[in-house]
Amino acid sequence: EIRKRIESPEYLQLVKKCFRDWSAAESEDKRRMIRNLLSNAAASKICSDDVIRMFITWIDMYSEPHFKVIKAIFKTPGISRQEVWDSIHGEAVREDSAEADLFKLLILDLSTGHVIRQHRQVDYYGNFVKSQPKKRSGTASRIMASAFDDEKEYELTELGKQFVFYTMNELVPRLAANSAEQPQTDVGSSHVPPPV
Repeated sequence: EIRKRIESPEYLQLVKKCFRDWSAAESEDKRRMIRNLLSNAAASKICSDDVIRMFITWIDMYSEPHFKVIKAIFKTPGISRQEVWDSIHGEAVREDSAEADLFKLLILDLSTGHVIRQHRQVDYYGNFVKSQPKKRSGTASRIMASAFDDEKEYELTELGKQFVFYTMNELVPRLAANSAEQPQTDVGSSHVPPPV
């Protein structure tokens, strides 16, 4: 099955696209992610080749700081912005600093790119449930929401989880060769591509 897959025209198109991006990749980390993506795309068919092509674009488009945010959220689903910041940088900065502006931009890029989202409740059928608006206290705060908010929880989207599984093997537990010995991973999806 794997031999048939790697000899298919569809897979060879992915290889061509990856090699174009390989030469333009500015870091060894991005090259490793491309290698992981190609290996896992050959060994499993969890998502379509269209999604794989989008993952190649994400590797090219996002920077190392973006990937640090993705890794922090993958490791701790439900993490707040403050906790993400602490796990990456640790030191407090002013709200009007360049560091805070950059951090807000990273969160915005990944949110609008549908890699991460604020945690939402879902019903049995996977529909997002509207949250009840919180009652406001009598006095409104004059301070705007912080770049390092500690209340709202963030999680990876399903696409974000698949991106991690295909590209960041060091975060995903290795699966045993014998399918009977394979551990179950609980990251919101019952299908986990085997890391190569």
